[in-house]
Amino acid sequence: MGRSGRHRTGIPIGVPEANSALVARLREQLGDEVDGLENALATEPVVSIRVNPNKWSGPQNTEPVPWCGTGHYLAERPAFTFDPLLHAGAYYVQEASSMLLEQAVLASGLANERIAALDLCAAPGGKSTHLRSLLHADTLLVSNEIDPKRATVLQENLWKWGAANSMVTCAAPQRYAHLQEVFDLVVVDAPCSGEGMFRKDAFAREQWKPALVKQCSAMQHDALEHAWNCLRPGGMLIYSTCTWEIEENEAQVAALMARGGHTIAIPTLPEWGMHRTSRHGIDAVRCYPHRVRGEGSFIALLRKAGERTGHAVPRNTQEVTGTAPWLLPSRAWNLIEMNAQQFAIDATWSAMVERIRSAVPTWSSGVPYAERKGITWRPHPGLAFAQDLDRSRFHSIPLDHTQAITMLRGNALSTSDARGAGLATYQDVPLGWLQGAGDRWNNRWPAAWRIRSARPSAPLVSWSA
Repeated sequence: MGRSGRHRTGIPIGVPEANSALVARLREQLGDEVDGLENALATEPVVSIRVNPNKWSGPQNTEPVPWCGTGHYLAERPAFTFDPLLHAGAYYVQEASSMLLEQAVLASGLANERIAALDLCAAPGGKSTHLRSLLHADTLLVSNEIDPKRATVLQENLWKWGAANSMVTCAAPQRYAHLQEVFDLVVVDAPCSGEGMFRKDAFAREQWKPALVKQCSAMQHDALEHAWNCLRPGGMLIYSTCTWEIEENEAQVAALMARGGHTIAIPTLPEWGMHRTSRHGIDAVRCYPHRVRGEGSFIALLRKAGERTGHAVPRNTQEVTGTAPWLLPSRAWNLIEMNAQQFAIDATWSAMVERIRSAVPTWSSGVPYAERKGITWRPHPGLAFAQDLDRSRFHSIPLDHTQAITMLRGNALSTSDARGAGLATYQDVPLGWLQGAGDRWNNRWPAAWRIRSARPSAPLVSWSA
């Protein structure tokens, strides 16, 4: 959980003997277990995925991640890039310890309520896609990322996950100062010094120093201040990092407790190997790779003082504007136009969406529905993945693995008598749009999403057909 801000290298590395400051900090927490931690960090990272239950039942004959109902361990890291199901949003490659978010959400008691939720530091989308699977389908989830490049990846992953009532914003946390006491649930998976990623990320190890811890701590304090102010009385906040630093973990939670919050226990089982911490009087969970089959992390759940009164979402449906015939009529949809794109919003959330759009820079609001082509509108690339897509409106074009990879590279598909718009599918999971041009299907797979690799550098996934 959390981010050290750099990409995984896959090079196993251990706790540096020369870095006495870090070793001393870890020894204070673990005592002689530091040796076991060092041994664990010198092994290969664990590989795991989390399935999108609305699209795929998941791989067979895999070991489940015990604290996540849709998590699976894999025996080795395959060539995920060459699996069409990954591109279709059927699963997300995610570190197993991060999936402990599920237990925190369940402990919050909000999973089955229609609420407004905010994921404040959301890129690349692991937590947001998990939240979309855990929370009520009618929940409004706002996923925010301060960095535009990372926000692009976040938006792609959320579109592919396909849930309605999802917004993507790109703003510094202080921009949310205009949205006081709006959200029932706020998740802050904070950028951190990244100790928990040492096994996966060589740069996280190289950049570590006490000054980085202080810098991260200051950023976390600022983000949490604004997150707490966004939270409604009686609301829940989940705070997580991928570091073991007390200054970045327990000390941050203690500051919220000083403002009237209190921690709620996140249930764990002894056989999972998690470590419960009670420093500063809090109840939180730490993960260490020598104890847990996953990477290092910290997570806490807090409740804000006060009682939740009223409803974040109004009971009455807002006035419906326009129609959305490409979507199932299970909701009343409102269409809004943003930058030559149309987005379909559950009309119940229209007023809230407009309030958020007026307060923070917004990239997308709801289901990506249509994009302008000349003077007409055509299905948006992201619409193909929508769980509310009315597939009966489109001609389905099943693809085998070779054809799907051809499409994902951005190439046309040879055929005969191809006409109109077609919905490409792989193993009956929608993959994207094709446009008929007689003897071929022209490809509408976005250029930014295309496979660039010439060939797999690892074995294909075991479930590839």
